[in-house]
Amino acid sequence: MSEHAEDHVDCSETMYRIMEYLDGEMTEADHERIAEHLRGCQPCLDEHDLERMVKALVKRSCGREQAPAALRTTIMQSFSTYSVDGGVVQEYTEIRYDG
Repeated sequence: MSEHAEDHVDCSETMYRIMEYLDGEMTEADHERIAEHLRGCQPCLDEHDLERMVKALVKRSCGREQAPAALRTTIMQSFSTYSVDGGVVQEYTEIRYDG
């Protein structure tokens, strides 16, 4: 894998954040930085394509499965959201479900 100019992400950061990228869970600026890296780095693009394919297979295989309503409710009630310096931080609580 290669490293690019300082204003671009490197292969390590790209691989670390690839799921965020695929899930659309990053800022537009970060998304564009990762996309730019992928356009110029075939090994990272290959990994991106593999991860995207795995996500599609999992979705197709498990897409109809749904957690029991009680479990979904327990999970949703366990999240707490706090505002910190204008950002959002989520606190997660360990959950046991015996269903």
